[in-house]
Amino acid sequence: IEMTSIHANILKSTMDAFASMISNNLNKVMKFLTSVTIILMIPTLIASIYGMNIVLPFQNSPHAFAITMGASIIFSLIGVLIFIKRKWF
Repeated sequence: IEMTSIHANILKSTMDAFASMISNNLNKVMKFLTSVTIILMIPTLIASIYGMNIVLPFQNSPHAFAITMGASIIFSLIGVLIFIKRKWF
């Protein structure tokens, strides 16, 4: 009976260690997916602002699309650099 309780404790601690490793891996994946979501949110926000029917900067400019796309790319790259600096990527 003593051997069964020892083996049960060993099995329980092994299962706890395995669950902890899975939890840590899940945390890493969730952190990565959150950072990707935030980075993809930046161009979506800029595009949604320019999709409104109000007076906007560069509204009558022939280069408005290029300026908007450039701003989206620049701000997204800044977000990527921030996440790389914080080691979230």
